[in-house]
Amino acid sequence: MSQWFIYEGTGQPNPDKIERLPDPPPWRAFDAPAVPYEVPALDSSTRRRLGERTVPLPIQDTETLELVNAALYLRRPLLVTGEPGVGKSTLAHSIAYELGLGRVLEWPIVSRSELRDGLYTYDAIARLQDAQLERTTDTGEPVSEDIGRYITLGALGTALLASDRPRVLLIDELDKSDIDLPNDLLNVLEEGWFAIPELKRIADRKPLVEVLTDDGRRVGVTDGRVRCRAFPFVVMTSNRERDFPAPLLRRCIPLDLRAPRDERLAALVQAHFGPGAYENNRDIVDRFVQAEADGPLRPTDQLLNAIFLSQHAARDTVRREEISELLMQPLDRGPR
Repeated sequence: MSQWFIYEGTGQPNPDKIERLPDPPPWRAFDAPAVPYEVPALDSSTRRRLGERTVPLPIQDTETLELVNAALYLRRPLLVTGEPGVGKSTLAHSIAYELGLGRVLEWPIVSRSELRDGLYTYDAIARLQDAQLERTTDTGEPVSEDIGRYITLGALGTALLASDRPRVLLIDELDKSDIDLPNDLLNVLEEGWFAIPELKRIADRKPLVEVLTDDGRRVGVTDGRVRCRAFPFVVMTSNRERDFPAPLLRRCIPLDLRAPRDERLAALVQAHFGPGAYENNRDIVDRFVQAEADGPLRPTDQLLNAIFLSQHAARDTVRREEISELLMQPLDRGPR
């Protein structure tokens, strides 16, 4: 294992390793005052993807480790491309788990996604309704005047809070976005801050406002701006359904992720099904690998599905073969 690696891809948690990360290069240094904020622990989303992770086998190959660590050192987003099912989004969870960076912030992209969706939302309708009802808080302040109650930071906005340790942000399936979103991301990813106009308008009389975060917790925003201190570790995934503009590519570390095979595949199977699972299900694994060699790539979760179902519904060799054939189909079977 290379001595400079912070993320080693072993699947073993070691939160102290992030402290070995050197200072950023001058052009990627951010200096916002630290904001006291308790980052939530990993949630079930990470546990579902990673399994138990108690296996002494490599989770990632050397090239992947080099590029992930390059993104960590340079404070640059990691643009991960690859076929569906190769583990692109799982990589973000693996990094958060191994480095002890807390709950992964997730922003799943759809065709209607806009930059503001990732930064924050403002519920003006709820504020208007509260103003009409004239309810008050415990302090006697009209609810409608407490504007922070109606602002919620999105996943990207929460990732840019000024914490001492970076958060992990997963921007999933960026290639499904509107044509403008990749360009809209450029300034935020480069400068590490954004403004909330609704708060800037009142900054002269109320400079500090508490808002809700994507984690469901309250945090103070000063002068209507959210500024980062430790640039988040951003993983943007793509299924290669479109090309991205050159300015975005220039700001990212590109990683073409290959499907787990050999030792990495064995580690994946054992992480989800326990020690010895790879050898005990070698017939299904070999059939999965051979099917891919004879045709298009199969998503790895097809293998996991086949192993799980065979354990409960197939005790004999014939049934195991039938279930494997049923579940392990190519994603594109061509015209009917």
